[in-house]
Amino acid sequence: MKEIKKVLKPKIKWGVAGCSYFAENSVIPSLKLLRRSRITSVFSNSLDRARTIAQKFSIKDYSNDYQKFLEGDFNAVYILSANKDHYYQVIEAAKTGKHIMCEKPLALNSTQAKEMVDVCRANNVKLSVGYIQRFHPLTVKAKEILESGMIGKLVLVNVSQSMNYPPGENFRFKKESSGGGVLRDLGTHCIDLLRYFGGEVESIKGYLENVIYQSEVEDFSVGSVKFRNGGYGNFYASYCISKPINRIEVVGYKGTLIIENLIGRRFDYAKLIILIEGQTKKAFRRRGNKLVNLLKNFQSSVLKGTPLLVTGEDGLFNLQLMEELEKSCG
Repeated sequence: MKEIKKVLKPKIKWGVAGCSYFAENSVIPSLKLLRRSRITSVFSNSLDRARTIAQKFSIKDYSNDYQKFLEGDFNAVYILSANKDHYYQVIEAAKTGKHIMCEKPLALNSTQAKEMVDVCRANNVKLSVGYIQRFHPLTVKAKEILESGMIGKLVLVNVSQSMNYPPGENFRFKKESSGGGVLRDLGTHCIDLLRYFGGEVESIKGYLENVIYQSEVEDFSVGSVKFRNGGYGNFYASYCISKPINRIEVVGYKGTLIIENLIGRRFDYAKLIILIEGQTKKAFRRRGNKLVNLLKNFQSSVLKGTPLLVTGEDGLFNLQLMEELEKSCG
């Protein structure tokens, strides 16, 4: 009788750079849900923090030396450091041949982002960015409905993402570390969703202001875009609204799609409302782990060569639009 050999499916070995609250409570638990991914090393500027996270999640290696960390036994890295560190950490990781998932925004400015994209391409490594809102099943469904023509020609997309986030010691409130305030943190998700539904943007204008909280960076941003292929988009993002209504509206000539309870809610049911001329109102509720879905797409791209649904170029384009909005503020 012939011996049947078990074929082992390839796996991604991950390093995680940055041991933030988000890394500890979202990214590392999500990576552990993927059957074909394994975390082998973590990096933090604080050796004690790196050790604590490694011990908590039974991760073998940890370091506070980034170059030493990159010598570790992994072929993909999730970069979760402060915005100012994305530039050098992505480039150094690419030079070692590691595939890269980077948190948004991709860099402090579009010049850095362009170089990061080019270096990753030159070293033949994947580069994706953490725009998770695209990956909820109801977001995907809404785009399918839009592209099917059911709501007619696109007229308008509205996106809002807000929270109450008083200034503190977090790097987000230090312009040198973050590059900006709520626009760079939450507004970048809004801009990405406008592009996801409306396509590439021809022009953007907006405002930045400290409406409630005074710090180095703005606590409120609002913007309007004109899409290259027709239609318009609006968004606002803020750190200064205690009871926000976070939602997405996709408005066409023959109907409207509304997604509620999607942004900022990790475990609640999101709701998709479909309003089409001549039809009764429809509503669907569904949960979805957006981060896991993002990571599954990245994993599939690395292991099978399937297309990345969010690319480094997306991170570059979104940064260029944020810079254009900032310039429009005078």
